Amino acid sequence: MANSNVNDTLSEISKVALITGGSKRIGAQTTRLLHEAGYNVIIHCRLSREAADTLADELNQLRAASARVIQGDLNSDTIYNHLIEQAYQCWKRLDVLVNNASTFYPTPVGSITLDDWDVLVNSNMKAPLFLAQAAAPYLKQVEGNIINMADVHAMRPMKGHPVYCAAKAGLVMITQSLAKELGPEVRVNSVAPGAILWPDNDMPEHTKKLILERTSLKKAGDPIDIAKTILFLVRDAHYITGQVIAVDGGRSINI
Repeated sequence: MANSNVNDTLSEISKVALITGGSKRIGAQTTRLLHEAGYNVIIHCRLSREAADTLADELNQLRAASARVIQGDLNSDTIYNHLIEQAYQCWKRLDVLVNNASTFYPTPVGSITLDDWDVLVNSNMKAPLFLAQAAAPYLKQVEGNIINMADVHAMRPMKGHPVYCAAKAGLVMITQSLAKELGPEVRVNSVAPGAILWPDNDMPEHTKKLILERTSLKKAGDPIDIAKTILFLVRDAHYITGQVIAVDGGRSINI
Protein backbone atom coordinates (compact mmCIF):
# COMPACT_ATOMS: atom_id res chain seq x y z
CA MET A 1 0.00 0.00 0.00
CA ALA A 2 2.89 2.35 0.83
CA ASN A 3 4.42 1.80 -2.61
CA SER A 4 1.06 2.54 -4.21
CA ASN A 5 0.84 5.84 -2.33
CA VAL A 6 4.37 6.80 -3.45
CA ASN A 7 3.56 5.99 -7.07
CA ASP A 8 0.29 7.95 -6.89
CA THR A 9 2.15 10.96 -5.50
CA LEU A 10 4.84 10.76 -8.18
CA SER A 11 2.24 10.55 -10.94
CA GLU A 12 0.86 13.93 -9.86
CA ILE A 13 4.25 15.68 -10.23
CA SER A 14 5.68 16.86 -13.54
CA LYS A 15 8.44 14.62 -14.81
CA VAL A 16 11.91 15.95 -14.09
CA ALA A 17 14.96 16.02 -16.37
CA LEU A 18 18.53 16.87 -15.44
CA ILE A 19 20.63 18.11 -18.35
CA THR A 20 24.37 18.44 -17.73
CA GLY A 21 25.91 21.33 -19.60
CA GLY A 22 22.34 22.43 -20.16
CA SER A 23 22.82 26.19 -20.49
CA LYS A 24 24.37 26.48 -23.95
CA ARG A 25 24.43 25.05 -27.46
CA ILE A 26 22.79 21.60 -27.81
CA GLY A 27 22.23 21.42 -24.05
CA ALA A 28 20.17 24.60 -24.02
CA GLN A 29 18.05 23.48 -26.98
CA THR A 30 17.43 20.14 -25.28
CA THR A 31 16.48 21.91 -22.06
CA ARG A 32 13.99 24.13 -23.90
CA LEU A 33 12.36 21.27 -25.79
CA LEU A 34 11.99 19.02 -22.74
CA HIS A 35 10.49 21.97 -20.88
CA GLU A 36 8.09 22.63 -23.75
CA ALA A 37 7.08 18.96 -23.58
CA GLY A 38 6.04 19.42 -19.94
CA TYR A 39 9.15 18.38 -18.05
CA ASN A 40 10.50 20.30 -15.11
CA VAL A 41 14.15 20.88 -15.93
CA ILE A 42 17.34 21.10 -13.91
CA ILE A 43 20.09 22.94 -15.76
CA HIS A 44 23.58 21.90 -14.71
CA CYS A 45 26.49 24.20 -15.43
CA ARG A 46 30.14 24.49 -14.47
CA LEU A 47 31.27 28.00 -15.42
CA SER A 48 28.23 29.28 -17.35
CA ARG A 49 26.14 30.24 -14.34
CA GLU A 50 24.90 33.48 -15.87
CA ALA A 51 23.68 31.71 -19.02
CA ALA A 52 22.08 28.97 -16.91
CA ASP A 53 20.26 31.47 -14.69
CA THR A 54 19.05 33.42 -17.74
CA LEU A 55 17.67 30.26 -19.33
CA ALA A 56 15.99 29.19 -16.08
CA ASP A 57 14.39 32.63 -15.70
CA GLU A 58 13.10 32.43 -19.28
CA LEU A 59 11.53 29.03 -18.68
CA ASN A 60 10.09 29.98 -15.29
CA GLN A 61 8.31 32.90 -16.93
CA LEU A 62 6.67 30.41 -19.28
CA ARG A 63 5.75 28.03 -16.44
CA ALA A 64 6.26 29.04 -12.85
CA ALA A 65 8.73 27.10 -10.71
CA SER A 66 9.60 24.65 -13.51
CA ALA A 67 13.35 25.23 -13.93
CA ARG A 68 16.26 25.15 -11.50
CA VAL A 69 20.03 25.54 -11.82
CA ILE A 70 22.71 23.47 -10.13
CA GLN A 71 26.43 24.08 -10.50
CA GLY A 72 29.38 21.72 -10.24
CA ASP A 73 32.68 20.69 -11.79
CA LEU A 74 32.42 17.22 -13.34
CA ASN A 75 36.21 16.90 -13.05
CA SER A 76 35.80 16.51 -9.29
CA ASP A 77 35.63 12.92 -8.04
CA THR A 78 33.36 13.95 -5.17
CA ILE A 79 30.72 15.74 -7.24
CA TYR A 80 28.65 12.91 -8.70
CA ASN A 81 26.53 11.76 -5.76
CA HIS A 82 26.16 15.33 -4.50
CA LEU A 83 24.99 16.61 -7.89
CA ILE A 84 22.37 13.90 -8.27
CA GLU A 85 21.14 14.41 -4.73
CA GLN A 86 20.81 18.15 -5.39
CA ALA A 87 18.83 17.41 -8.53
CA TYR A 88 16.54 14.94 -6.77
CA GLN A 89 15.82 17.35 -3.92
CA CYS A 90 14.50 20.00 -6.35
CA TRP A 91 11.20 18.13 -6.77
CA LYS A 92 11.84 14.82 -4.95
CA ARG A 93 11.83 13.10 -8.33
CA LEU A 94 14.17 12.36 -11.25
CA ASP A 95 12.95 10.85 -14.52
CA VAL A 96 15.64 11.70 -17.06
CA LEU A 97 19.41 12.17 -16.93
CA VAL A 98 20.89 13.71 -20.08
CA ASN A 99 24.68 13.42 -19.98
CA ASN A 100 25.30 16.27 -22.39
CA ALA A 101 28.33 18.02 -20.88
CA SER A 102 31.44 17.40 -22.95
CA THR A 103 34.95 18.70 -23.51
CA PHE A 104 36.37 18.68 -27.04
CA TYR A 105 39.79 19.64 -28.32
CA PRO A 106 42.54 18.01 -30.43
CA THR A 107 45.31 15.88 -28.94
CA PRO A 108 47.58 14.81 -31.82
CA VAL A 109 50.03 12.06 -30.97
CA GLY A 110 53.24 13.57 -29.67
CA SER A 111 51.44 16.29 -27.72
CA ILE A 112 49.14 14.24 -25.46
CA THR A 113 49.51 14.89 -21.73
CA LEU A 114 48.08 13.16 -18.69
CA ASP A 115 46.03 16.30 -18.06
CA ASP A 116 44.52 15.94 -21.56
CA TRP A 117 43.58 12.36 -20.73
CA ASP A 118 41.99 13.33 -17.42
CA VAL A 119 40.01 16.28 -18.79
CA LEU A 120 38.66 14.51 -21.88
CA VAL A 121 37.94 11.18 -20.20
CA ASN A 122 36.37 12.82 -17.13
CA SER A 123 33.73 14.79 -19.02
CA ASN A 124 33.06 12.38 -21.87
CA MET A 125 33.13 9.00 -20.13
CA LYS A 126 33.79 9.04 -16.38
CA ALA A 127 31.18 11.61 -15.34
CA PRO A 128 28.34 10.03 -17.36
CA LEU A 129 29.03 6.65 -15.75
CA PHE A 130 29.18 7.88 -12.18
CA LEU A 131 26.23 10.24 -12.57
CA ALA A 132 24.22 7.34 -13.99
CA GLN A 133 25.24 5.14 -11.07
CA ALA A 134 24.17 7.80 -8.57
CA ALA A 135 20.90 8.47 -10.40
CA ALA A 136 19.93 4.84 -10.94
CA PRO A 137 17.97 4.32 -7.68
CA TYR A 138 15.83 7.39 -8.38
CA LEU A 139 15.35 6.56 -12.05
CA LYS A 140 14.24 3.01 -11.20
CA GLN A 141 11.39 4.40 -9.08
CA VAL A 142 9.80 5.98 -12.16
CA GLU A 143 11.04 3.76 -15.03
CA GLY A 144 13.27 6.60 -16.14
CA ASN A 145 15.82 7.24 -18.87
CA ILE A 146 19.47 8.00 -19.35
CA ILE A 147 20.62 9.66 -22.56
CA ASN A 148 24.35 9.90 -23.25
CA MET A 149 25.79 12.30 -25.81
CA ALA A 150 28.08 10.20 -27.97
CA ASP A 151 29.62 11.22 -31.31
CA VAL A 152 29.85 9.77 -34.80
CA HIS A 153 33.59 9.65 -34.15
CA ALA A 154 33.09 7.13 -31.35
CA MET A 155 32.80 4.55 -34.12
CA ARG A 156 35.02 6.16 -36.77
CA PRO A 157 38.00 8.08 -35.38
CA MET A 158 38.87 11.63 -36.31
CA LYS A 159 42.51 12.41 -37.05
CA GLY A 160 44.21 14.41 -34.31
CA HIS A 161 41.66 13.50 -31.61
CA PRO A 162 42.63 10.04 -30.25
CA VAL A 163 41.77 10.79 -26.61
CA TYR A 164 38.39 12.37 -27.35
CA CYS A 165 37.44 9.57 -29.75
CA ALA A 166 38.50 6.90 -27.26
CA ALA A 167 36.46 8.56 -24.50
CA LYS A 168 33.35 8.70 -26.69
CA ALA A 169 33.87 5.08 -27.77
CA GLY A 170 33.98 4.17 -24.08
CA LEU A 171 30.74 6.07 -23.55
CA VAL A 172 29.06 3.95 -26.23
CA MET A 173 30.07 0.79 -24.38
CA ILE A 174 28.92 2.32 -21.09
CA THR A 175 25.55 3.02 -22.71
CA GLN A 176 25.17 -0.58 -23.79
CA SER A 177 26.42 -1.95 -20.47
CA LEU A 178 24.12 0.27 -18.43
CA ALA A 179 21.17 -0.78 -20.58
CA LYS A 180 21.84 -4.35 -19.43
CA GLU A 181 22.60 -3.40 -15.84
CA LEU A 182 19.62 -1.11 -15.27
CA GLY A 183 16.93 -2.84 -17.29
CA PRO A 184 14.05 -3.47 -17.16
CA GLU A 185 13.26 -0.36 -15.10
CA VAL A 186 15.60 2.14 -16.79
CA ARG A 187 16.25 2.60 -20.50
CA VAL A 188 19.69 3.85 -21.58
CA ASN A 189 20.51 5.18 -25.04
CA SER A 190 23.00 7.45 -26.78
CA VAL A 191 22.62 10.13 -29.43
CA ALA A 192 25.58 10.60 -31.77
CA PRO A 193 25.57 14.05 -33.41
CA GLY A 194 27.36 14.76 -36.65
CA ALA A 195 27.78 18.25 -38.14
CA ILE A 196 25.33 20.06 -35.87
CA LEU A 197 27.36 22.93 -34.41
CA TRP A 198 30.93 23.82 -35.22
CA PRO A 199 33.46 23.82 -32.35
CA ASP A 200 33.84 27.01 -30.33
CA ASN A 201 37.39 27.33 -31.58
CA ASP A 202 37.75 28.49 -35.17
CA MET A 203 37.52 25.78 -37.82
CA PRO A 204 38.71 26.60 -41.36
CA GLU A 205 35.93 27.04 -43.89
CA HIS A 206 37.44 24.42 -46.20
CA THR A 207 37.28 21.88 -43.35
CA LYS A 208 33.61 22.67 -42.76
CA LYS A 209 32.90 22.29 -46.47
CA LEU A 210 34.70 18.93 -46.57
CA ILE A 211 32.69 17.65 -43.60
CA LEU A 212 29.38 18.64 -45.18
CA GLU A 213 30.38 17.05 -48.48
CA ARG A 214 30.77 13.76 -46.61
CA THR A 215 27.16 13.81 -45.46
CA SER A 216 24.44 12.28 -47.59
CA LEU A 217 22.21 15.32 -47.06
CA LYS A 218 24.98 17.83 -47.95
CA LYS A 219 24.08 20.22 -45.16
CA ALA A 220 24.60 20.85 -41.47
CA GLY A 221 22.05 19.83 -38.91
CA ASP A 222 20.60 21.95 -36.12
CA PRO A 223 20.57 21.52 -32.33
CA ILE A 224 16.80 20.96 -32.54
CA ASP A 225 17.52 17.75 -34.46
CA ILE A 226 19.38 16.40 -31.44
CA ALA A 227 16.81 17.70 -28.96
CA LYS A 228 13.94 16.08 -30.87
CA THR A 229 15.78 12.76 -30.93
CA ILE A 230 16.31 12.94 -27.17
CA LEU A 231 12.65 13.75 -26.60
CA PHE A 232 11.64 10.82 -28.80
CA LEU A 233 13.89 8.45 -26.87
CA VAL A 234 12.66 9.48 -23.43
CA ARG A 235 8.97 9.99 -24.24
CA ASP A 236 8.01 7.71 -27.11
CA ALA A 237 10.61 4.97 -27.59
CA HIS A 238 9.36 2.57 -24.95
CA TYR A 239 11.01 -0.47 -26.55
CA ILE A 240 14.40 1.06 -27.41
CA THR A 241 17.38 0.66 -25.10
CA GLY A 242 21.12 0.16 -25.48
CA GLN A 243 21.17 1.93 -28.84
CA VAL A 244 23.25 4.69 -30.41
CA ILE A 245 21.16 6.91 -32.68
CA ALA A 246 23.27 8.78 -35.23
CA VAL A 247 21.88 12.21 -36.08
CA ASP A 248 24.44 13.10 -38.70
CA GLY A 249 22.83 13.57 -42.10
CA GLY A 250 24.30 10.26 -43.20
CA ARG A 251 27.89 11.21 -42.47
CA SER A 252 28.66 7.98 -40.61
CA ILE A 253 27.96 5.94 -43.72
CA ASN A 254 30.24 8.10 -45.85
CA ILE A 255 33.33 8.61 -43.64
